[in-house]
Amino acid sequence: MSGEEEENAAELKIGDEFLKAKCLMNCEVSLILEHKYEQLQQMSEDPMNQMSQVFEKSLQYVKRFSRYKNPDSVRQVREILSRYQLAEFELCVLGNLCPETVEEAIAMVPSIKNRGRALDDDAIEKMLNDLSLVKKFE
Repeated sequence: MSGEEEENAAELKIGDEFLKAKCLMNCEVSLILEHKYEQLQQMSEDPMNQMSQVFEKSLQYVKRFSRYKNPDSVRQVREILSRYQLAEFELCVLGNLCPETVEEAIAMVPSIKNRGRALDDDAIEKMLNDLSLVKKFE
């Protein structure tokens, strides 16, 4: 290698351009695509004619794998996760996969324990409890 560090998501070594990128959770993408679909419906009697196969498949995917459906819940999830100074990548992985235990969260996103601001188990537990409350009352 030419002096560059090897990428490693477990240590949040994912490249500067990705670290600075704004990531979206599946539930956020679902809201955006559903809004676009509604616009297509208003513009055409047959919105399926104007919808590309990629758009349709993307919408189906994010609807299927979105853990949160209600727009208010989606906002709450991002707010909760944002309190913990997570990188966008970490926030979206946790928001998409919804771990139930501290061990699951660390296995999915090891960097939450490895970085300088490493969250302790109690903070991770509180974050997961807050997320489960949002899901419970959705």
